[in-house]
Amino acid sequence: MSTELRINDRIRVPEVRLVGPNGETVGIVPTDQALKLAVEADLDLVEIAPQGRPPVCKLMDYGKFKYENAQKARESRRNQTNVIIKEMKLRPKIDKHDYETKKGHVVRFLGAGDKVKITIMFRGREQHRPELGFRLLQKLAEDVQELGFVESSPKQDGRNMTMVLGPHKKKADAKIDADAARASKEQARADRKAEEDAEREAAHAAGPVAQKKERRRSENLDPEIEA
Repeated sequence: MSTELRINDRIRVPEVRLVGPNGETVGIVPTDQALKLAVEADLDLVEIAPQGRPPVCKLMDYGKFKYENAQKARESRRNQTNVIIKEMKLRPKIDKHDYETKKGHVVRFLGAGDKVKITIMFRGREQHRPELGFRLLQKLAEDVQELGFVESSPKQDGRNMTMVLGPHKKKADAKIDADAARASKEQARADRKAEEDAEREAAHAAGPVAQKKERRRSENLDPEIEA
């Protein structure tokens, strides 16, 4: 179904409830009179509420109206963000180095505004020690509590135990912060370059370094001795 508004000559009803260009109510007028007012004001007659009895029409610049609506829709799509669920898998007897590496990934995901599903994988006899996985998940949740919270508590699912962490920061806010940090780094890099260029220019303006005087052969050397 088309959502295009009817304008000007496409409005075929005998009368309309007219709204002026500044939002003021004009009242019910014949459609041909409304069209005449639109021409005189160099505007369009736009049907904004076709379900009305009679339909509501407004005097406006339709081209400008469409452009502004398109801009708003584009901005809305730009700000719309989809929450992504990342997954991180750990073993119940993970060593300290691997744990820190995995935790670093979780921190990065939460900082970016994404949810994280943590899966503890049990093998063999480990399946009879679910408390190992539970304690590990608790430790991880405590280590990243500044960035996220437990959205779904640990639960056993066959050979696995899962927990979902949600970010404190919304993804849109996280994106804004990331863009600001990136801009700050680029500005700092530009400032350093400008400072280095200024130092080079100052050194060049000071003139060339005086060259060391070339040493000449002493006059009292025996002329028969070659240099």
